[in-house]
Amino acid sequence: MISQKARYALRALLYLAARGGDTPIQIAEIAEAERLPRKFLEQILAELKKPGIVQSHRGRSGGYSLGRAAKDISFADVLRVTDGPLALSPCVSVMAYRKCEDCFEETVCAIRKALLAARDATAEILESRNLAQAAAQLKRSGAI
Repeated sequence: MISQKARYALRALLYLAARGGDTPIQIAEIAEAERLPRKFLEQILAELKKPGIVQSHRGRSGGYSLGRAAKDISFADVLRVTDGPLALSPCVSVMAYRKCEDCFEETVCAIRKALLAARDATAEILESRNLAQAAAQLKRSGAI
């Protein structure tokens, strides 16, 4: 399961994307509109700023905006920042590979093969979904 942090991050990012993505929006507005705890949202957005998913703007009309086009931010990008690797086990992770301590031989491990297939399928889906698509879907449904 994805964490609450990841859910909040996606909701905040979809809010930004639905409003164009490049106009700074204050944290208070995002938190109120999406019913998110402001302090936690501040931490999440600060974390998303490091890899350039969002950018912050200072001053009276400051706030947060998307760091790149909504079409260029996948769900996988966000989940990797908030929750870490998409893999269910370190032995199938692309970004955080580590051999399992109790593994006798990775090349024949049936568990690893199943988890590898799950990782590949999950990554394919999450990398193909982006904020622009999801925001457009929300707009069509009237949710935003």
